[in-house]
Amino acid sequence: MAKEVTGTVMKVSGPLVVAENMAGTKMYEVVRVGKDRLVGEIIRLEGDTASIQVYEDTSGLTVGDPLVKTGLPLSLELGPGILDGIYDGIQRPLERIQQICQSVFVPRGVDVPNLDRDKLWDYTPQNVKVGDLVSGGDIVGVVRENGLFKKHFIMVPPKFSGRVKKVMPAGKYTIETPVVEIEEAGNTMTVMLFQRWPVRQARPCVEKLQGKEALLTCERVIDALFPVTLGGTAAVPGAFGCGKTVISQALSKYSNSDVVVYVGCGERGNEMAEVLSDFPELTTMIDGKEEPIMQRTTLVANTSNMPVAAREASIYTGVTTAEYFRDQGYNVAMMADSTSRWAEALREISGRLAEMPADAGYPAYLGARLASFYERSGRVTCLGSPVREGSITIVGAVSPPGGDFTDPVTSATLSIVQCFWGLDKKLAQRKHFPSVNWNISFSKYIRILAPYFETYDPEYSMLQQQMKEILQKEDDLQEIVQLVGKDSLSEDQKCTLEVAKIIREDFLQQNGFTDYDFMCPLAKTIGMMKVIVGFHEAAQKAMAEFSGEHKVGWNSIYASTKGLIKKITDMKFELPRQSEEHFRKTFVALHEEVLAAFRTLAEEK
Repeated sequence: MAKEVTGTVMKVSGPLVVAENMAGTKMYEVVRVGKDRLVGEIIRLEGDTASIQVYEDTSGLTVGDPLVKTGLPLSLELGPGILDGIYDGIQRPLERIQQICQSVFVPRGVDVPNLDRDKLWDYTPQNVKVGDLVSGGDIVGVVRENGLFKKHFIMVPPKFSGRVKKVMPAGKYTIETPVVEIEEAGNTMTVMLFQRWPVRQARPCVEKLQGKEALLTCERVIDALFPVTLGGTAAVPGAFGCGKTVISQALSKYSNSDVVVYVGCGERGNEMAEVLSDFPELTTMIDGKEEPIMQRTTLVANTSNMPVAAREASIYTGVTTAEYFRDQGYNVAMMADSTSRWAEALREISGRLAEMPADAGYPAYLGARLASFYERSGRVTCLGSPVREGSITIVGAVSPPGGDFTDPVTSATLSIVQCFWGLDKKLAQRKHFPSVNWNISFSKYIRILAPYFETYDPEYSMLQQQMKEILQKEDDLQEIVQLVGKDSLSEDQKCTLEVAKIIREDFLQQNGFTDYDFMCPLAKTIGMMKVIVGFHEAAQKAMAEFSGEHKVGWNSIYASTKGLIKKITDMKFELPRQSEEHFRKTFVALHEEVLAAFRTLAEEK
């Protein structure tokens, strides 16, 4: 065995270690530090010294400790076995480490292969024969991973190309089995069931495309007013206890994405524990059989009691995993909870490197790092054949201290993302969930998504616009009401206030712990919008048409349509797991009933 190339520790400052005798190393190379062989990554090179960000606790390291160079960048192993697993920030499998070490804590320097080397997978070769020419991204076979994720495609790694020399038949193989051998210019390369990829490098694609379909979150306030595309970016900023984690989890549970990558980056351990206990219990129906949704999910856990420096790696680990599934032609949703903790890790390391600080002590390159992370989202044409499209939607939670949205991380994120779901402390205190403040949130995808939503209902754009106007008017009228009371308002303004109250309390508010409201399919959301907006328009029209002695006021409308208003506020009690046809019939009938009630009112006058 070749002698290990070593350096020497000359300075230890928290997670930052400076070592000498490091000539010949590369930036972002992985090194093993000290007698415990802690995992570290080179982040600065100066002369013969290197600054290393260590991804484990450095207590006990001393000056003069040896340091082993690996010559490799920080890479992930991407292949069957990633789904239904939980990893730490540098893709170490926490479940297998726990079984080996019998400890609830990850021992320092533990070296366990990221993917299980012994497990056998059912492999079936696809459209590849000896003598074929293949290039990066070509699908050569398929593995059945589990009941929910039946097709895990085995692809030629992006930088490989050549003529196929050998193909293995269908059978059960471990992930290290060479299933295809490729020859190019006399060199033989093997395609195994897994591939390695450096985390800091985006995986290549043919071209980035404009998003055209919505990521349906099954949260009414988001799907109706602030939708995001498959391949879009969204930020969820909010103070402690406003429900950022709850929104991230709801997206992971009920969204229409094929794969979910959930990164718990620097959040409390109990939130990650909740994900681990909740997700395995959730199921979905596939071909008449119940399958746990954990089978389409992979978790990257780097909670607040785990090493600070590894938070930076955990974000890249998550997005590289997402890119791997995107390259297979799937729609991936990636939740980063939260990017503020990641930025704090950058601040910590930047401070120890004695770099010039910018606003609030964050490094000057904070905006550029955030942008390079969010840029890895998008809908793309994947490399290789057959031709396929995949997408990554990134939803980043942001935790501004004290809920102050002028914080550097929030303001930098705001200028990058296209969709902003601002959470409001006051709404959260009133137990209004999701506490998305409709007056400060926005989505720049509304125009792009209009054709998609109009396949459900041609009036969608108009309904959405009307709802926003009603809520905006209510906001303006509240000031008058607080100054001079409700009686000073005109009849049509009283009507607007009442309808806005219905929208707020019975449409935008959603109780995730009930059978009828834990999720809300798009057909139900649009049906509810149609009925509420239809009622508001009919009421305003009735008040405008009748004046003088036949004048119709809000009080008389309210008195004659009390039962109808009760039906409108009860719309949310329709159980969500019913067919689109059922919702369409139910809400069209209710809409007709609203119009009929106002026709009757007009005839009586």
